[in-house]
Amino acid sequence: MEVRTYDHPDAVALIADVQQEYVVRYGDVDLTPVDPAEFSPPLGLFLVAYMDDEPAACGGWRAHDDSDNDVELKRMYVRPAFRGLGLARAVLAELERTAAAAGYARLILETGSKQPEAIALYTSAGYTPVARFGYYAEAPEAVHLGKSLEVACPSTP
Repeated sequence: MEVRTYDHPDAVALIADVQQEYVVRYGDVDLTPVDPAEFSPPLGLFLVAYMDDEPAACGGWRAHDDSDNDVELKRMYVRPAFRGLGLARAVLAELERTAAAAGYARLILETGSKQPEAIALYTSAGYTPVARFGYYAEAPEAVHLGKSLEVACPSTP
């Protein structure tokens, strides 16, 4: 897994794939406003997972507008050829780890009812319903989830 900029060519290709997935499932791309700079440390991070040097999965987090303690998960995706290998769970775990290490207390996300695989992943990883937020706050198909993170603390001797 590599930290990449949101506009890195491998990230761009994976984001285009996930946007096409949204078109298939919902009839349109995700229209949530996104600025690539939001995924740059320290206020964000974007990861690309590789299999045999091929970009296989991605995901990122960005500081959430309404909170000093929340970050929002965006663009979690695994290409079909690489599904079932645990990549989504590995990317999610690393995003949680890095967000906690950056001092954030909670990871929140929006997904949709037509993405049962995503909902199953998040709920099995401990995500529970949170207050609706963001671009799709009023969309009936939107599912809003969150998880408290163990914030990394320096160890004491």
